Amino acid sequence: MTKIHVYVLEARDLPPSDGGRTDSYVKLRLGKYEARTRVVRKTSNPIWNEEFIFRVDDQDDLIVISVYIDGPDHHHHHLDGRFFNGRASCFVGQVRIPISTVLAEEKQMVPPTWFSLCPKHGKSNKTNKDTGKIFLTMSLYGRNNDDGIIHCSPTCVRLTDNVNSEEMENPKEASHEILSHTTPDAKMNLEKSAPVPQEKQSVQALAGRLMQKLLTKNGESYTSVSSNHDSSEFGNTLSDCGNNTSEPSASCTFEEAMERMRSEDEEHDEMPEDLQGGILVDQTYMISSKDLNTFLFAPNSQFRKDLAQVQGTMDMQEGSWTWECGEILRLRRVVTYTKAATKLVKAVKAVEEQSYLKADGKEFAVLMSVSTPDVPYGNCFKIELLYKIMPGPELSSGEESSRLIISWNINFFQSTVMKGMIEGGARQGLKESYEQFANLLAQNIKPVDPAELLFDKKQALASLQMEHQSDWELAVEYFWNVTVVSTIFMGLYVLVHILLSGPSTRQGLEFNGLDLPDTLGELVSCGILVLQGQCIFNMISHFLQARLQRGSDHGVKAQGDGWLLTVALIEGENFASVDSDGLSDPYVVFTCNGKTRTSSVKLQTRNPQWNEILEFDAMEEPPSVLDVEAFDFDGPFYQAGSLGHAEINFLKHTSAELADIWVPLEGKLAQVSQTKLHLRIFLDNSKGAETIREYLMKMEKEVGKKLNLQSPQRNLTFQKLFGLPPDEFLINDFSCYLKRKLPLQGRLFLSARIIGFYANLFWHKTKFFFLWEDIEDIQVIPPSLASVGSPSLIIILREGRGFDARHGAKTQDEQGRLRFHFQSFGSFSVASRTIMALWRTRTLTPDQKAPITDDQQDQDEQIEDTGSFPGIEDSKMSKVYSAQLPVSMNSLMEIFDGGPFDRKIMGKVGCLNYNVTPWEAVSPDVYERHISYKFYRYISIFGGDVTSTQKKAPLTDGNGWIVDEVMTLHDVPFGDHFRVHLRYQIEAAHDSVPQVCQCQVYVGIVWLKSTKFQKRITRNISDKFTHHLKEIFELSEREILLANPRGNAI
Repeated sequence: MTKIHVYVLEARDLPPSDGGRTDSYVKLRLGKYEARTRVVRKTSNPIWNEEFIFRVDDQDDLIVISVYIDGPDHHHHHLDGRFFNGRASCFVGQVRIPISTVLAEEKQMVPPTWFSLCPKHGKSNKTNKDTGKIFLTMSLYGRNNDDGIIHCSPTCVRLTDNVNSEEMENPKEASHEILSHTTPDAKMNLEKSAPVPQEKQSVQALAGRLMQKLLTKNGESYTSVSSNHDSSEFGNTLSDCGNNTSEPSASCTFEEAMERMRSEDEEHDEMPEDLQGGILVDQTYMISSKDLNTFLFAPNSQFRKDLAQVQGTMDMQEGSWTWECGEILRLRRVVTYTKAATKLVKAVKAVEEQSYLKADGKEFAVLMSVSTPDVPYGNCFKIELLYKIMPGPELSSGEESSRLIISWNINFFQSTVMKGMIEGGARQGLKESYEQFANLLAQNIKPVDPAELLFDKKQALASLQMEHQSDWELAVEYFWNVTVVSTIFMGLYVLVHILLSGPSTRQGLEFNGLDLPDTLGELVSCGILVLQGQCIFNMISHFLQARLQRGSDHGVKAQGDGWLLTVALIEGENFASVDSDGLSDPYVVFTCNGKTRTSSVKLQTRNPQWNEILEFDAMEEPPSVLDVEAFDFDGPFYQAGSLGHAEINFLKHTSAELADIWVPLEGKLAQVSQTKLHLRIFLDNSKGAETIREYLMKMEKEVGKKLNLQSPQRNLTFQKLFGLPPDEFLINDFSCYLKRKLPLQGRLFLSARIIGFYANLFWHKTKFFFLWEDIEDIQVIPPSLASVGSPSLIIILREGRGFDARHGAKTQDEQGRLRFHFQSFGSFSVASRTIMALWRTRTLTPDQKAPITDDQQDQDEQIEDTGSFPGIEDSKMSKVYSAQLPVSMNSLMEIFDGGPFDRKIMGKVGCLNYNVTPWEAVSPDVYERHISYKFYRYISIFGGDVTSTQKKAPLTDGNGWIVDEVMTLHDVPFGDHFRVHLRYQIEAAHDSVPQVCQCQVYVGIVWLKSTKFQKRITRNISDKFTHHLKEIFELSEREILLANPRGNAI
């Protein structure tokens, strides 16, 4: 199979398009195959240095090489019929060379030659303008089994770097032998080439070196396009040649490669988002981003070698950085090494593929894909790491800084039951490795001290205050336009005309004091003057109103101590055009914790510059969100139109991100125009821990319980668990169950701004949080069988809020509100009161708090009805069972410990689905637990669910126990009218005989509602429970004696 190799080297003197664009590329076509070079931007002398290989099916074919200007449509240029990158291209010129001319050449090679660009076949150059030249070389050589086109990525430096500069300055002119074999078009093309004298030896030397380069490509990997693909499909195929790589020339340094990527990456995508697995490193260093990138990723980096030594990595081999074909050039390399053995995994080989996603000279993104096929299930997954290097804030010392963020994720190629264990092991291993990475990096490059960044806040705000414009400057900028200038000119012109003109005689309908226009021209002139005067009057009125609307928020210092919020409004971009002149008059309103600050109005602009500082008075509660909304000013008597809005969540941004952030606005107008605001936000706690103590003291009054300041280590653990900023502090946490399809045991964490849940079940972690402001309602549900005899707490979020936590919600109602169910708290009353108090403090006004407080008290009373323990005076209790049992007191008390013996006895006496919670200490020597079960039919024909609360306490002499129980019967007639009270008193009969105990049981009924069936129900319950309790203790005695025949139960 014959192939032709075509080198597209460079072009000269290409004409710009009508729009002045000079972003050029080359298209090549041979038969049914097509290819194209990359786009070289902003030069009329582009250099491509790209090689293409075509299969030759017919020796009579022509190879057509066309040059295009990449850009928008131009009406008088011929447009290419196809589109690349979604834009039309302007045709510049082409070269048409028959394959037969290449066959006729010596060694079947056309040496590097300048070809003049000509119009398309069949068309003449009407303007006779020089359309430039293109420098090409081509050769027929070799055989290959691949079909179609092979596109080799360009080298890092020009191919001409490998030859003498004298050889390239004097390329061979088109020979007469080629002319004799060309078509008329090709002949005309070559005749117009500018002949340049040179020696034949130089040409042959250059050709030989290019051929030598061509002959040594046997080891390279190419991507081919099937011959079945027609030319219309090839445009989509080129973008998929990601496997095509070529090694940079030996004379190309890493810095030169970065510069090449910078030129390619200027107009491409923004930084990628962090990977979903989490953040491993997020630190700012006192070094420029460019130098940090070189320090970490330059070939033979000493830091990488030191890190391998610290981590025990062996046999590390770094491959060379190579170019990867794609929409833009990418650098890629492969690093192999042997990971050190651990307690669980032996030493294994790892392959790490590193690829640059972005390198524009300031921001760098490197994606690493690590595969370890030798570990268990290693073929099922790959670890991904994303390094992001970005410029940091400018330091007070004037030095540059850079921010390094490393995130990770794990990609599974196939499902496996070990997924949770693999993720847990990978997370722990990466955490340990990158702690070593961060420590070693800090030894080489100094991290930025947070105090240094705080000083930068003052410096940044001071620079904004200096840049603030005066009212006179704004007035000159606003009124200096054609309308105002033309009106002033015409007014002065008319005034001078009046002064120079003498009195006129009255004509027509005029009378003394009334001078009417005498001609149609005078009437038109008067109308123009009136309209312009009205326009000027409206502008003056609008300007004055806008200045008054500004208020005095800019530059006003915050008052008080607490959480201080400072917002610096820098500028805006792409505001929607709402006025008839295509401009707008934007201003911005900031709202935080119910307080607002308003910026000044910027007149007649879509890209306003504010440079204003807005400070909020000190807040007792740490703010969670900052609401931002932009308006168009229409005067004090008209409703302002919204230009967009946004919400900034302080918990989802670090202080470094907030210190310089671009905020995209939402809303129809904002999204169409892609409006965004440039802000600098600083949130400071002026009194440190003292502010937190004052906040906790305030909350103690609401909760009715002392709240202690948590230790710094515990706060740090809480912050890392949920990825919260350092100023977030933990208030309390409770053990509970999250109810979804199946109950999930975990802990509920409460802080000043969030409520979060965390559970870890067999390495499968469930974690979420939402803001107190997201909560619309909190409901307390009385105990039931489904809640294992304990009350439940249902938290309902506002519509459209908390979707980041939706995996923890039990249901979502018709209004789109998420509902979270929590139950089985260790101490429900304390947990519910704390949650209610924090929610009321964060979200409700004083008027709204009153009815919620009353409802909470009613709910507490209801809970107390199901779980309180009144004395004898509240319920007339009668003794229904008394016996001296030949078993020890400790053995008998096992029916109250919730263990196997307790469950066995209760199951045999007809209590189905018996569930019990562990004993929890509610006060010194007093314990509480909750029970739920269902009566068997032979005990009650209604069946019925039972929930009860038990409390136990030792007798005053310490020789026994008293167990009080409050029982609620569900689904029985009049079950909501009463509560059954039981009291068990179990004590040792005699100290000399420890294997004998005295047991007494009392039963009483408390009526919540009156009914005429009270006596009948009381008699029925007394009879049933007498028999039921007697059966329980007789069965317990028998089981204990059977288990301990000699009566040695202790």
